[in-house]
Amino acid sequence: MANMLSLKESVLVYLDRSGGLQRLTEDCKRLNDVQQIEAVYRFCISVNPSDVIDVDAVLGDCVLQHPLKATALFQSVCFLAIKTLSLVEKIHTENQVNVILKLTHLPPFPEYTLDLGCFPRGYGPMRPVSIEGLVIAMTRVTKYTQGARFLCMSDDCPCSTGFHHIRVHAPGATESATVRNNFSCMVCSSPLKEDVKFRVLGDKQLVELIHVKALDALGASQQGSFRYQSVTLFLRDELCNSMRIGRLYRVLGIPAHVHQWPSITWSVEANNVQPWEPESFHKVSARFQELLKATAGFPWRFSAIVAHCFGLHVSPPGLYNTLKLGVLLSLVHASAGLKDTFTNLDLLVVTTDTLILDRIMTYGLGLACRGVRHQVSGEMFASLSRDEHGAGTANIHAGSALLATGGVCMLGDLGCYKKDRLDAIQSALESSTLSVFIPGKKYGEDADQQISFPVQCSFWAFTDASRRSGRSDCVILGTADMGPIPIQLADAFGLVLQCRDMVGEQALLAQTVHTLQQAVQPGKPLYSSSWEFSIQDYQELIAHAQSLQVELSPEAEKILHGYYMASRRVRAQSQGVKMSVASVKLLVSLAEAHCKLCLRTRVLEEDAVIAVLLCENSVTLKHGASALVIPPDAAFPCDLGDVEGLHRRDVTLDELHQNILRFIYAYAPGADTYIAEE
Repeated sequence: MANMLSLKESVLVYLDRSGGLQRLTEDCKRLNDVQQIEAVYRFCISVNPSDVIDVDAVLGDCVLQHPLKATALFQSVCFLAIKTLSLVEKIHTENQVNVILKLTHLPPFPEYTLDLGCFPRGYGPMRPVSIEGLVIAMTRVTKYTQGARFLCMSDDCPCSTGFHHIRVHAPGATESATVRNNFSCMVCSSPLKEDVKFRVLGDKQLVELIHVKALDALGASQQGSFRYQSVTLFLRDELCNSMRIGRLYRVLGIPAHVHQWPSITWSVEANNVQPWEPESFHKVSARFQELLKATAGFPWRFSAIVAHCFGLHVSPPGLYNTLKLGVLLSLVHASAGLKDTFTNLDLLVVTTDTLILDRIMTYGLGLACRGVRHQVSGEMFASLSRDEHGAGTANIHAGSALLATGGVCMLGDLGCYKKDRLDAIQSALESSTLSVFIPGKKYGEDADQQISFPVQCSFWAFTDASRRSGRSDCVILGTADMGPIPIQLADAFGLVLQCRDMVGEQALLAQTVHTLQQAVQPGKPLYSSSWEFSIQDYQELIAHAQSLQVELSPEAEKILHGYYMASRRVRAQSQGVKMSVASVKLLVSLAEAHCKLCLRTRVLEEDAVIAVLLCENSVTLKHGASALVIPPDAAFPCDLGDVEGLHRRDVTLDELHQNILRFIYAYAPGADTYIAEE
């Protein structure tokens, strides 16, 4: 008894020091403003385990090891404070005080960490644990019983009135544990009957969490022998809608075994939810630092060599350099951070060599912070099922696009998709949202419901130009046959590239020799290049580039703005094509991504030039050539096998830079007032 009194004194001291008593007083004032009398009154108390241990080590151990006992101690102290200070007249018994302890954190020890990669077995102690994982499914918000009042059916019993029998929800308890019709009176053993008008309802939501490495099975990573198990979280009241599908979170919660004969369900009652991002301390490898030093003073060379040497175990150097650059730009532009804003860089490639292109994209997908390869037979956006935990509501499962949040979703060959799927892809690309229709009759609701989710990933896809689309042979100069996909879908993608076989049989021979050498001498370097980079080098480069914060220089901004204005005017007059605001977004995204890839923090004119060349090539493939005449592979106009090739590329890009400026002067009104004469 003395020990319990000492613990209650420590609780009072902690509440006083932490400001908990002041918050309790403020919560009670709000309760007095509401005239309705309820069975229980809910109070959330923030608890810092470290501060509690400083006050009383025994109490701190109780909070971390026996949370239900600690809750009862705080409940008793709060009730005494309420009655002593006359804060709420409507509270008559201690049972009416429903205290929820919200833990701020847990000790960083293995005993308090639940790793979803090695799922627990057996009955462990019911104590708080920390879980880190990815949300793959969630239900709608439904109601549950927070608390209920029961009265004894015997009129002679003192429990036939008042608030002696109060049932409140406990972690892991089912609805039947709080409300049912076979409870008996603790005084006279007579049956109890619920006083329904005093029932208190709260919000409940179920979330399915899984280890983030489980996504490796959906991407391009090498498969291991691991098996991952998801866990179901119960979010209640203020925690509802605090998590989003496809996002990473750290959850503090209490594991619970729920007995529902003949099965036992293992779940976690969430106590605190925080957005989480894995710690990563990536630095650029020594090889790339050497390359950066060697190319200093040549703003175009670093990114050119990085693209030239990209994926050497997939294809020989020099083949599809523009595609490799586009993949790298999309990778460094994507980020799976905690920000709600995401700027995507979608990539559509027109090709006749789908096999090699698919391998290059798959290689790039393995370097993404989160990469998901969509299977044509799978669900792309979201699917519905009935909840299996008794709520009977709709459970929304993430598709490939939502699972790839903050990363890249590779769609593959668009020619394999039916028209309704292509329409859905186009809608998602244009609006960056997807809608899920939930029929109310099927899932126990009175009305139908439509829920929208943001689509925050970059899409990669390709189309086989050898599959004819049935268009007329009379096409505009420069346009590419998009195969079986409509031009509206191609417009929805940001960057469109064409991988054409420029050297005919030589490229086929180079690829054949490359594949045979890999088969005969696996693991041996295939090329005696002075610059060779491993997969880890590229992973570290991309991770570091993603973390850079860049800003547009006035010179780069003027070129991007001038090109947009000039191109909009020219194409509207000659082709009737309207350059949308999305074109500005694409230009800025490309320039910023190229700046990051070059490991700079300030976007230069040279970055803007690359952005303009890629964008102009993209628009030309869709709508035809304009007054700005540039070669088809303007970013890589020549071979880069030696220093002389790099020099020729620099000279050619300088000439294209001047052509862009002349184009802006000629067609952008007032361009001479904001671009210096060169």
